[in-house]
Amino acid sequence: MARVIVHIDLNAFFVRCEEIKNPALENKPVAVGREGRAGIVSTCSYEARKFGVCSGMPTFKAKSLCPQLILMPGDYRFYSVMSKTFFKFIRRYTKFVEVASVDECFADFTEAIKGQKDVVGFFRQMQLDLYKETQLKCSIGVSITKFLAKMASDFKKPMGLTIIRKSEIKKYLFPLKIEAMYGIGKKTAPRLRSLGINTIGDLYDRIVKQEKQTIELLGKSEGVIRDWLEGRGSDEIELERDDPKSIGNSTTLPYDTDDYLVIDKYLVDLAQEVSFRAKKEDKLGYTVQIVVKDQGFKSHNKSHTLENPFNDWNTIYQQAKQLFQTNFNSLTVRLVGITLQNLIDLKEMAVQMSLFDYEKYEEESTTKLLINEINRSLKKPLLKRASEVDKNEHR
Repeated sequence: MARVIVHIDLNAFFVRCEEIKNPALENKPVAVGREGRAGIVSTCSYEARKFGVCSGMPTFKAKSLCPQLILMPGDYRFYSVMSKTFFKFIRRYTKFVEVASVDECFADFTEAIKGQKDVVGFFRQMQLDLYKETQLKCSIGVSITKFLAKMASDFKKPMGLTIIRKSEIKKYLFPLKIEAMYGIGKKTAPRLRSLGINTIGDLYDRIVKQEKQTIELLGKSEGVIRDWLEGRGSDEIELERDDPKSIGNSTTLPYDTDDYLVIDKYLVDLAQEVSFRAKKEDKLGYTVQIVVKDQGFKSHNKSHTLENPFNDWNTIYQQAKQLFQTNFNSLTVRLVGITLQNLIDLKEMAVQMSLFDYEKYEEESTTKLLINEINRSLKKPLLKRASEVDKNEHR
């Protein structure tokens, strides 16, 4: 019997969090991102998208497209709280939940819907209950594999609910533009269109016919794509272990890119997600590893180990940033991930320290977090702890 795999995606999550804090922002063009030439749009409201604004776009370009755009700097602590609330809500229905990013997850609902006469009504009520309890809006995709569930959740936003049965793959997916297919990058889509492949159905036909140019373009991914479009693929939900040996998050970019300013935005988000999870587990780590998957689906990774353990997002981000710029700056990237490794338990660390040293460590960590937050708001590294000041620096 096929499993019931569900993909739940919070709609414009960061912007929605800002709307929850300030309802006056609702129904207005809003984006979360940094000001300045190096600023990147992280998320934008659906009203902003009507003007052509999108995630990964430089903020100066977004403002030129939408002069009335309201740009918010981002309250990542609040986003983390709301993210945690979201996952806790989903786990009330099923324990089989795989966190895909801060605002989306896959879940196995096979057992949860047994005996349900109205499956559509079941998921619609879950969607409405999430909104009533948290004010978060989500789209839900239901199918038999993770790929199909992901495609289903993208079918209608916001507050969409789509169920794709195996017999309905052609009906739902084949008419879609090739750019809409999960796994097809922004650079690959134009190359497919140049071959006359304009829809997902066109792509499937070429794969079935083993058309030479298409197969050469897709490379090893050809077999994977065919499996996906025939209803095969992963239906395994990857659960976090009780005592993780590492804590990591990765994300597939909305399009393949070699633009570091775009990739940097994802490094910031991933570092914050990893830090949030590490603190939740009371873990510190000595090593940061960065994983990059290029447009040919080949994975690359590099890591760096520090002398003292850490779990603050800024240290994780700075290490990941350095690793990327040193090793992968010339790659065209489709996926990037950050992992905190060589973990120790915070309590274990406390046992190894005197009470004075431990209290001093906690105080310094809190101070560092506050300084990082202030520097981020000022957009300049103006503040340091006294212990970090070089004796040769001018006052």
